[in-house]
Amino acid sequence: MLDNVSPDQMPDNETLIEMYRKMTMIRLNGERFATLLRTGRIAAPYYSARGQEVIPAAMAMAVNKDDYLVTIYRGMHDQLAKGIPLRELWAEFAGRETGSCKGKGGPMHITHPETGIMVTTGIVGSGMPIANGLALASQEKGDGKVTWCSFGDGASNIGAFHEAMNMASLWKLPVIFVCQNNQYAEHTSYRVGTSVDSIATRAISYSMHGECVDGNEPVAMLKAAEEAVARARAGEGPTLLEAVTFRFEGHVYGDPGKYIPEEEYNEWLAKEPYPAYKKALVEKGHAIEEHLAAIDQEITAEIDDAIDFALNSPYADIAEIGRDVYVEDIEP
Repeated sequence: MLDNVSPDQMPDNETLIEMYRKMTMIRLNGERFATLLRTGRIAAPYYSARGQEVIPAAMAMAVNKDDYLVTIYRGMHDQLAKGIPLRELWAEFAGRETGSCKGKGGPMHITHPETGIMVTTGIVGSGMPIANGLALASQEKGDGKVTWCSFGDGASNIGAFHEAMNMASLWKLPVIFVCQNNQYAEHTSYRVGTSVDSIATRAISYSMHGECVDGNEPVAMLKAAEEAVARARAGEGPTLLEAVTFRFEGHVYGDPGKYIPEEEYNEWLAKEPYPAYKKALVEKGHAIEEHLAAIDQEITAEIDDAIDFALNSPYADIAEIGRDVYVEDIEP
């Protein structure tokens, strides 16, 4: 971790620490959510992002707060990295009226436009055409925004993926397609479900820039993200980034992941990115243990506060069922 990075390519310590903060936010929230599920304090679907912390942390460092994010139901790590307020996130997960969608969306439909989180979709592959729409709007308005679209390796085999790639390239849309290739699409191994060795090679078919990057290496991921954002802002069109990583938990909470071969699991576990990055920051002199411990404590306190806020908030009123469905108060 952080090896083979030349001094001129190494980000400053402030950037490295901020990436750690985002990765820690993802890691600790995930662990706490699993704890609340086990103790029965919350009931909701949960999709662990353990092992994929680097990718959204790096992407979020490369984009602006008002740039757009379209992610999927496995996207809590993307949402946290982009900066969604913890209170509104936890309240939405808990189905409370103080949530980002008034408790009506839940984990699979998190939306928070104030931080650029425009859509979380529960349909595999559906986010890419939506991202094109947002990118097209930015292009037409000339607002300089880029759209970051996150999805998994399984979604790259959906028809919408190919349609979106073609349209984005044809119109040179300011969109970045980030495939988090965690080696498994639900319960299906990448090796038996996808016909190409690298998803990034599919960019060639659509005359767009494609790059396969180690999604567990923070500096490499940040560099690729920054270059993709720069291309989009310069009007040079979309980028397909394949970030290679691994999923350490089952597809959804309660899935033990027994279909993952033990040898493969242990091979990836030996290089798990979050603990490796934390260790490297200290060993290579970018941080001291006390500073990182203070960050951990600060985030833990933020999570405690968000959980208390969420669980003490009221559930949505029954009248909410009919709201936000049709346009209201239309003058005759």
